[in-house]
Amino acid sequence: MIRQNIVFVENRAGSLKKVTNLLAEENVNIYGFACFDTPEFAIFRMVSNDPERAEKVLTDNGYMNRITQVIVVDLKDEIGGLDELLSVLSNSNVSLNYIYTSFRRENQIPVIILHSEEIFATESVLRGNGFRVLNSVDELQR
Repeated sequence: MIRQNIVFVENRAGSLKKVTNLLAEENVNIYGFACFDTPEFAIFRMVSNDPERAEKVLTDNGYMNRITQVIVVDLKDEIGGLDELLSVLSNSNVSLNYIYTSFRRENQIPVIILHSEEIFATESVLRGNGFRVLNSVDELQR
C-alpha cells in the first residue's frame, strides 16, 4: 500500500497555494492529487515522496491533516481500461470511497489511486485479477 495525505483547506482564494508552497519549501514532491470542494473547505488528497514530512509541516502550520493508505494500480491506456478495472471491483462487490488518477513519471503509464473500506481485500481482488498494484511511491518515478 501507498500512503497519502489528506489536508483540509479553507475555501478562500490562495489557500491551496499556501499548502503547496509549504510542501515545495520542504522538498515534498507531489505525484498525484485530487481536490474536492465542500461549502466550507476543500479536501486535498495527495500522494507524495514523503507523506510524513508533509504531515509534519502541515500540522506545524495549523492544517488539519492525516495520513491514510491507498491502492495505486497501473491502468491500461486504452479504451475500456478504467471500465475493466471497475468491472472487476463491481463483480467482487467492492465499494469504492473515492478514486483519482495520476501517471508514472518516466513512462507516462496512467495509474488509478483508490480507497475502499476493505482496502486489503480490494488490493487482493485487483492482484488476483491480473492488475499490477504498486508497492511504493518509488514506482511512480519509473
